[in-house]
Amino acid sequence: MRKPRCKELKSRPRSWTYYVHRATFKFEPTDEDKRKKLCEGIFKVLVKDVPTTCQVSCLEVLRILSRDKKILVPVTTKENMQILLRLAKLNESDDSLEKVSEFPVIVESLKCLCNIVFNSQMAQQLSLELNLAAKLCNLLRKCKDRKFINDIKCFDLRLLFLLSLLHTDIRTQLRYELQGLPLLTQILESAFSIKWTDEYESAIDHNGPPLSPQETDCAIEALKALFNVTVDSWKVHKESDSHQFRVMAAVLRHCLLIVGPTEDKTEELHSNAVNLLSNVPVSCLDVLICPLTHEETAQEATTLDELPSDKTTEKETILKNNTMVYNGMNMEAIHVLLNFMEKRIDKGSSYREGLTPVLSLLTECSRAHRNIRKFLKDQVLPPLRDVTNRPEVGSTVRNKLVRLMTHVDLGVKQIAAEFLFVLCKERVDSLLKYTGYGNAAGLLAARGLLAGGRGDNWYSEDEDTDTEEYKNAKPKEELLKPMGLKPDGTITPLEEALSQYSVIEETSSDTD
Repeated sequence: MRKPRCKELKSRPRSWTYYVHRATFKFEPTDEDKRKKLCEGIFKVLVKDVPTTCQVSCLEVLRILSRDKKILVPVTTKENMQILLRLAKLNESDDSLEKVSEFPVIVESLKCLCNIVFNSQMAQQLSLELNLAAKLCNLLRKCKDRKFINDIKCFDLRLLFLLSLLHTDIRTQLRYELQGLPLLTQILESAFSIKWTDEYESAIDHNGPPLSPQETDCAIEALKALFNVTVDSWKVHKESDSHQFRVMAAVLRHCLLIVGPTEDKTEELHSNAVNLLSNVPVSCLDVLICPLTHEETAQEATTLDELPSDKTTEKETILKNNTMVYNGMNMEAIHVLLNFMEKRIDKGSSYREGLTPVLSLLTECSRAHRNIRKFLKDQVLPPLRDVTNRPEVGSTVRNKLVRLMTHVDLGVKQIAAEFLFVLCKERVDSLLKYTGYGNAAGLLAARGLLAGGRGDNWYSEDEDTDTEEYKNAKPKEELLKPMGLKPDGTITPLEEALSQYSVIEETSSDTD
């Protein structure tokens, strides 16, 4: 029996309509009825057993039309959604993905579903009714280890991300019922071709090729979906989940140490990794650093004297394979995070969205893990030698962070100050040494520490790091004191001003 021909649209690899309108996102209101009828006609074709090329052409046009929210109301029905689910191989009855000729139909169907679910509230409700999240996870399991169908994985993951973004109930379903955390972590492992050398350590080939564009896009979509699945993990973390979170953190460490096909794609990949790391319980972030392997330990180290003066610290060692080492621990991932943070500062814009996640992550890592804090302290706040310039003047990471302490955005200046405060083990005298009193005043006032002291957290005692330059300049710091107003309106040291107000209160309480 002959298959019916597609009369509505010409059957060819790319339809004429697609080439004309593929970049169209705004539509003329006068043609709305025509677009609705075209949508209805497309679904009438898709329900039939038409050639693959005709299906692809219809789906390409439907994808363009589905960008218009207004026309989706009459065509977003349970029957039409089921047609797209069938074409996308999302029905449980479809056991395998063996027919390569069907892959373009699957991809285009998933693209249409992404647009329709994003633009239609009715489609979002139908997605719950049709248990779309479970179907997407089932499709992922069929193709998770098959690299030649990355487009299918990519748009499956994008749709999963959208569903988990729009429905909090689906996040819970993914997290527990559908085992989304290990499934999506395995997708990342596959995209990165990870080879484990230990329970939470992977082999890193510094000379290996970058990720392909398809692998990078797939990884980014998986990272975004994982972020939604784990968004509340720090609140409900159970000890039994520690292993899975550590595996995910180890995969994210691997992600930070590889690059994408372009610099922009690498930054996008690392940005999503940073966002996801912010959801990992801080106790599991210790896998971001690891002891040196026997091979790394055996290599001849390059001493600091051979490094450029602006890159050296007193305790750091760089191995010949560019591995960043501190106290016998591999600090490559932390160093990548630090460089990522500095690049975001240098951009000079979108600090709240682009900078605060990585600053918050580094702050929590430093507070919970001593080796990370000490390494970052050596990188960000090395022994102070320049005592002639103001702390905010200069191009070092310290100078840049100190400038942020007086930023107009309250959230940005708070997290910048908090990061430096933690690196100083929450000691006021140490913070003032590196930032100056004026820059630190906001944080100290909020903490009730204007008169000195230290924060609530306990830190181990380290050796004295004061340089000779700082010791010679330290007595001059007495010129900077917290000041207050006396009752007569004149300025005086804060302690004296407070004592005078105390005397006035006592005197007034004795009078009738």
